[in-house]
Amino acid sequence: MMWVGGNGTEKRRRLPDLEALIKRKYPELPENQKKVADFFLANVREVPFLSVTEIEHRAGTSKATVVRLAQSLGFTGFLELRRKLRTGLQLEMGMSDVYPFPTGITLTETLDAVAQQDLKNIQQTVQQLDRKVFHAVADAVVHAGHVYTLGLGISSLMAQVLAYSLNQVAVSATAFVHEYETFLDQVPFLKQDDLLIAFSFPPYSRETVDAVKAAANRKVRVVGITDRVTSPVSYRASFVLPIRSTNMIFTNSISAISVVINALVTEVALKNRSRALRLQKEIGRLHREAGHFTAD
Repeated sequence: MMWVGGNGTEKRRRLPDLEALIKRKYPELPENQKKVADFFLANVREVPFLSVTEIEHRAGTSKATVVRLAQSLGFTGFLELRRKLRTGLQLEMGMSDVYPFPTGITLTETLDAVAQQDLKNIQQTVQQLDRKVFHAVADAVVHAGHVYTLGLGISSLMAQVLAYSLNQVAVSATAFVHEYETFLDQVPFLKQDDLLIAFSFPPYSRETVDAVKAAANRKVRVVGITDRVTSPVSYRASFVLPIRSTNMIFTNSISAISVVINALVTEVALKNRSRALRLQKEIGRLHREAGHFTAD
C-alpha cells in the first residue's frame, strides 16, 4: 500500500500555513474581513470542510466577504484556499505521528497499557461520534439495494466482519474481494441505490481511495469508516464515521472499530427487526433439518 500525498519537506513548505498567513495580513485587512479571519483562526482545523454558506452563517458575514478574504490572502478564491488546506492536512500525517513506538513500558505492564489505550480509543470515539451521522448511516444501510464493503490490510478484515454481520440481520451485504480482481474492477457493478462502506486507516491505500472516487462519480453513496475526517476517503464520502485506531505498535487498533461495527449492526437490526427475526428462524430451521446441531 502507498501513502496518499507524502511527507517531503519540499511539499510541506509549499502548503499554506493559514494561521501564519492571516496573522501576517491581519493589520491591513478591512474590518469585515477581519471578522472572517477571526472565525478562521478559531476554527482552523474545520475550515477545510466548510462551505462558503456555512462560514457566512457561522461568522455572521457575507459570502462575498469570505471570498474577498481568501483573495486578500493570495488565493484566487475560497475554493482554492480550501483545496490547499485539505491537501495540507493530508500531508501532515506520518506514521511516526500516528504510532510512536512505545517506550518506558515493561513486559509486565503491556496488557494494562494496551487495555488502557483501547479503552481510551473507545471512549473518545463514542464521545465524539456525531449521533445524527451514525443514525443516518444506519438508515442508509437499511434502505440500500445492496451493501458493499471494502478495505485492504486490517481494513479488509473489518469489511468482511461488517458484511457478515449485516447478512445476519437480513441486510444483503458483500465484501469486495481482492484476489483476482481489483476494487476498480468491481465498482462498475454498483448501482445507484447500493451503498459502499469503505474502511480506510493508516497507511491509506491508494486503491481504496480510487474506488471511493469511482463509486462517488457513479452517484453511489459512500460511507467512510476511517480514523479522522481529514483522511483521503472522507472527501468523496456521503457520510464519515471517524474512529480512533491509535495503537502502541505499527498497526491500527481494532477495538473501537469493532464497537462501532457492533453498534451499527445492532441499530440496523432494531430498524429491521421483523426481517431479521424471520431470517434467524429460517436459518435455524434449515440447520436443524440438515442435522447441523448436536445434542451435546
